Amino acid sequence: MIGLRRRRRPEVRPDARRILVPFAGALEPAVLDAAIRIAQAEDAVLVPAYLLLVPLAYDEDSPLKDQVGVAMPLLEAVEHAALRAGVAVDARIEKGRTLTHALRRLWEAERFDRIVAPAPANGGGGFTEKQLAWLLTHAPAETLVLKPMPHAA
Repeated sequence: MIGLRRRRRPEVRPDARRILVPFAGALEPAVLDAAIRIAQAEDAVLVPAYLLLVPLAYDEDSPLKDQVGVAMPLLEAVEHAALRAGVAVDARIEKGRTLTHALRRLWEAERFDRIVAPAPANGGGGFTEKQLAWLLTHAPAETLVLKPMPHAA
């Protein structure tokens, strides 16, 4: 009989650096891998934040069960990858009328030491040029924009 060993969750120190990785939809594996490597190098907490868009037809505080149902498995996958690498994780879901509105709400509520933002790759995903320009202009912390190389044909 083979015994199962549970992987210990890394402890989160209150003074630990915090690396925000905001995304909407799937997160490119190359961006996730880079964010995990940065968190390892800095002994930081990885804060993946799934950004939900609230349609104007709904109140800003409306529960968005369908969107949360999409976000949760994606956040769990990010958390599992980080925990396998020994990186502490503190996942978030933030709502807003736009992605930049959701980011602004997140920045007003929490402190981040670095932001790793995905640029579009392989024809989709990531923030648009306009959103990245806004992010680089308004970000409260050092910001890295990562654009993964297109997959080999």
